[in-house]
Amino acid sequence: NPVVSVGYPAFLDELKKSGFSAGQNLTIETVRLDQDAQKLFAETADLVRSNVELLVATGPEISLQAALAASPTIPIVMWAINYDPIAHGYVKSLARPGGNITGVVSQQTELAAKQVEFLTQALPGRTRLAILWDRAADQSFGAAERQARSLGLSVQSLKLENPPYDFDAAFRSLAQGSPQMLLVLSSQFFALSRSHIAELAIQQRLPTMFIFKSYAQAGGLISYGVDPPAIYRQLAFYVAKILNGAKPADLPVEQPVKFELVVNLKTAKAIGVELSTAIQLRADEVIE
Repeated sequence: NPVVSVGYPAFLDELKKSGFSAGQNLTIETVRLDQDAQKLFAETADLVRSNVELLVATGPEISLQAALAASPTIPIVMWAINYDPIAHGYVKSLARPGGNITGVVSQQTELAAKQVEFLTQALPGRTRLAILWDRAADQSFGAAERQARSLGLSVQSLKLENPPYDFDAAFRSLAQGSPQMLLVLSSQFFALSRSHIAELAIQQRLPTMFIFKSYAQAGGLISYGVDPPAIYRQLAFYVAKILNGAKPADLPVEQPVKFELVVNLKTAKAIGVELSTAIQLRADEVIE
């Protein structure tokens, strides 16, 4: 997973600053998220039986569900993506989580609305938006659709079911609606195919907005989202605190403060679009 691969070194580095070194006084075991639920729950339960002291659950809600199913009492540090841990009853509030869970929450719904806004700023005059998503992004899709309608855009929705997904078929289906822009929402099942998704969008000359910088680096036109290394440092900071005796209930749940807008001008050239000067000036990084 590209998000993990850029975030994990920052996680280890931050742990080291607090005196924890993997392989010396710390053992880290991992479970893959991009597998079916049954395997994920079974592997997480196995992990807990090996006497782990703490679980880190990053990504969609199912990672936290698997952690809680394996043990309702072990401290958990989460990075909640695409779900609201307060609304779903995992923590009492951001300031006082109150149980055995703390960590970071990315408000993907707000991000999705902002992504739609940035797309319209980057490509003024375009009115037909397609959205590619799966059930992990239910709430984000709702937020993106509402924002699109409020900006006068028409929305073509393409929801993918049953991973692994057939992206070639998805893009053939998209083409029938002749969209002028595409928003690809967050899913752990999209990340590994990011180069292929970017390639298909380029073939259709379709300007596309993604959630993480790794998509823009793989050829996507624009990405807007959180900075994974910064989040992983925060997770590691909490892990170290808890290993040193702090209680998750006393550690407020944080929200990201650093967001990055990345534009890929090489891709803009390949699909023959001119990105507005406003968006290029607003970008934190321009890939040329």
